Amino acid sequence: MPEMHTLDDDLKYMGMALDEAHQAAREGEIPVGAVIVCRGRVVASAHNMTERLGDVTAHAEMIAITQAASTLGGKYLNDCTLYVTVEPCPMCAGAIGWAQLRRIVIGAPDTKRGYSMMYSTSPFHPRAHVITDCRRDECVALMTDFFKSLRK
Repeated sequence: MPEMHTLDDDLKYMGMALDEAHQAAREGEIPVGAVIVCRGRVVASAHNMTERLGDVTAHAEMIAITQAASTLGGKYLNDCTLYVTVEPCPMCAGAIGWAQLRRIVIGAPDTKRGYSMMYSTSPFHPRAHVITDCRRDECVALMTDFFKSLRK
């Protein structure tokens, strides 16, 4: 039987992803946060660490996928939901597809580097369900404020 998801659940877990994004901003990283939930249990939470690790692939989604796979003991995350504050880039979208995440909840679009700008079809698993604009205003404000602070 498929797991039921409520709006309250989505708002709560996106709040956790926003907490991760705020942590990234405090560390001088682009403020993106990700949380992976499996059957009502948080199995991963991460934020961007590209500056800290000197690794262009250290995006929140990539780190969270690695954590979740380790926690669950397998590479396929088909019973899981990913909550991410900003639309994944093509690299992360590909990893999300390969991990077979079945539900992806996105806070804000990325009109410059998001996967939807690069793909004419979804890079996700064919059975994946994508929800957009969860806590969008907060996610957009965090990114906008971060980049404004860099320009000062």
